[in-house]
Amino acid sequence: MPTPSKFISSARRRRPRWLLLIGGVALFGAAAVAAVYLIFFQKESNYSDPNADFQSQPVAPPPPPKQKAETFKWPIYGYTPQRTRYLPVNMGPPARKLWRFTKGSGLIEFQPVLANGFLYYVNNNGQAFAVNAKTGKKRWKRKVGSLVASSPAWNKGRVFIVTLNPGSVLCLNAKNGKVIWRKALPSRSESSPIVVGGVVYFGSENGTVYAYRASNGAKVWTYHAPGAVKAGLAFNKGVLYFGAYGGTVTALRARDGSRVWSSGTSGAAFNRSGNFYSTPAVAFGRVYLGNTDSFVYSFVAKSGRLAWRHGTGAYVYAAPAVATAPRIGPAVFIGSYDGNFYALDARSGGVKWAYHAGGRISGAPSVIGDIVYFSSLGNHDTSGLDVRTGHRVWHFKHGAFNPMVADGKRFYLTTNSTVFGLAPHASKTAKRKAPHAKARSRQRSRSR
Repeated sequence: MPTPSKFISSARRRRPRWLLLIGGVALFGAAAVAAVYLIFFQKESNYSDPNADFQSQPVAPPPPPKQKAETFKWPIYGYTPQRTRYLPVNMGPPARKLWRFTKGSGLIEFQPVLANGFLYYVNNNGQAFAVNAKTGKKRWKRKVGSLVASSPAWNKGRVFIVTLNPGSVLCLNAKNGKVIWRKALPSRSESSPIVVGGVVYFGSENGTVYAYRASNGAKVWTYHAPGAVKAGLAFNKGVLYFGAYGGTVTALRARDGSRVWSSGTSGAAFNRSGNFYSTPAVAFGRVYLGNTDSFVYSFVAKSGRLAWRHGTGAYVYAAPAVATAPRIGPAVFIGSYDGNFYALDARSGGVKWAYHAGGRISGAPSVIGDIVYFSSLGNHDTSGLDVRTGHRVWHFKHGAFNPMVADGKRFYLTTNSTVFGLAPHASKTAKRKAPHAKARSRQRSRSR
């Protein structure tokens, strides 16, 4: 019979084998956990493809308005069919209020469109308005639904509106607001419509993209996307572009709704895609839009190939503005829920500059001249930044979503439930130099 000392000696000899086995299992488990994390939980990182197609010359925006501003048209959300939100006009920042329009108590989430001296918009309570752009006087008012969250579209004397409750699309006479035609939809819509070639295009919450005749509301075609199409559709060279919930971006032929390409993303954790609420902008041969996975994306317009993605710290609900800016070149301007407003290189996605607003940004900016305007939902204010540097050159103490449109004579600023008519500063250069001149004056007075 072995002695206790022999038991102890034998146990000591066997113990390292168990320890090695346990250690191996632990290492294997840790490696498996790390692999699962990398595959399923870790977010994607920034990406840029230097070989992706890029056109140095974007689609040319319409020529800037001249003296007859009352014939000027900003007919859709985003200004141009490409939704670039860029008005190349020599206007200094707003200097004073001309008028304010506060009829109706509903939130104005999306800015008005403008045509021939009149502004057209709809508030969240479903009240549509036509307002004289020069005087701020109401032309007409029409109840179109109980809930609306989009901009209308103007085309050839008609105003086109989609509604959330009830889901519908309707056409109004721009002169008097009377309904010309109305079509019920099987689901809700907040996709700001676009009218091209006599056809109205928009998306809906059940993923259906619609094409209707602008003249009579006859259906031309429908396309079924894999997720809700909340944003507006952009148009360029016969093709419609849009993002959907679930992370897909799709290009369709406008003539028949056939698919050109469809691309997906997986920028969120757990190998999931975020949602595209952002209305895309098409420029430089690219499609640009933001996603709730915190990234801003650029796809090649012809093929859907991912050109770049750039991460912010939070959701990107906002639509971008795209323009060639002095000093920094082709740029994408967009805000994020992380409280920052970005100017990104349109080719590579690199940061040209970033402005810390301090409050989440939900709405889209507009580039007017060489100033980009945006509102902060977190701060409830509106800022104008120099596109070259990101320095703030103008500030208004109210704002929330999509703030600014213009016509070359006046600015039209949308805040929570009010539309303002604003006069521009007489001299852009003088306005820019004023803060520096004041600083030099203070320095001289202190030196005395």
